[in-house]
Amino acid sequence: MEFKKCMRCGCFFMSDNDVCCNCQSRDKMDIAKLNSILDENNNFNSVQDLSILSGININNLNRYIANNQISNLNINL
Repeated sequence: MEFKKCMRCGCFFMSDNDVCCNCQSRDKMDIAKLNSILDENNNFNSVQDLSILSGININNLNRYIANNQISNLNINL
């Protein structure tokens, strides 16, 4: 295990994850919300459009995309 800074809230923690245990549950809720939104409509022009619709921070969206945590994503950049 490494001493890390949480990618979401900035607190320091010991784990193999990118986020602290408090933020893991928030990430799971965000990802579930995104997958629900994308099931209804997955054609977005940008990550910013998806952020506005979902209310999820662009930095977190980019992290989810980079880690392949979002299914059915089709953003036309």
